[in-house]
Amino acid sequence: MREEDAFLYIIKLVREESSNHYSNYGYDIYLPKVIESYLKSTIPNIDNHEEYKKERELSPIFLSAAWDLCRRGILRPGVRIIGEQETRDGSAGNGYSITPFGLQWIQEAENDSFVPTEPGRFAEMLLPFKDRFGPGFYTRAQEAIRCYGAHAYLASCAMCGAAAESILLATAIKKEGDENQVLNMYRTANGRSRVENIVIGQAREQLKREFLGLTGLLKYWRDEASHGLATSISDNEAYTSLAMLLRYAIVVNDCWDELTG
Repeated sequence: MREEDAFLYIIKLVREESSNHYSNYGYDIYLPKVIESYLKSTIPNIDNHEEYKKERELSPIFLSAAWDLCRRGILRPGVRIIGEQETRDGSAGNGYSITPFGLQWIQEAENDSFVPTEPGRFAEMLLPFKDRFGPGFYTRAQEAIRCYGAHAYLASCAMCGAAAESILLATAIKKEGDENQVLNMYRTANGRSRVENIVIGQAREQLKREFLGLTGLLKYWRDEASHGLATSISDNEAYTSLAMLLRYAIVVNDCWDELTG
């Protein structure tokens, strides 16, 4: 089990189960009870000795996940309200309460449970492309997933579009062999289209369609997010942007020789 799995399990438990599965004493989230619920759901008929052993093994992972939820402002250490029963164990790091922001966050964006929206896991999926597309791509992609995790969907779409343009620029620079020439072209009027033409102007039709299909929406949502007008961008658009960014990176990487030859 990984920290991301524990993170998602805590959120799933709070969203879908009664508080009897995760609360105790004066705490909204009491980690020993969370781990107990997890073990009973994954290892039916576990005996007391094995449960205690597994609980100790899993506790560092769940403690790290709870701290990440605190770092995001979703949980905070301590009892729910003044005067509630506290325990030495809870005060030592096992007892948490849900913040007002956390109550809203937990009710939003069910997609959080189905995409690799943890920075560590998403980073692993993007790591194979870091050297090829450069640190600009990798940094913006990580910012996109962090924004998504905070439900800052406008910012997530903007960063997905920026990461996609980093891929485009890296591909054009490799093909032309002159970074300054490509960047100067990119900064001119219609520069993005001119750089795209360098990359896919002579590509086979199927690859060209897939390339433009992936970049079209990313560019549109990036422009929508970065302008000052009202917008309807929500978790659905941000979720799709992340998936399309990953797919775009895979397509360009797989066709690298063809696109840069």
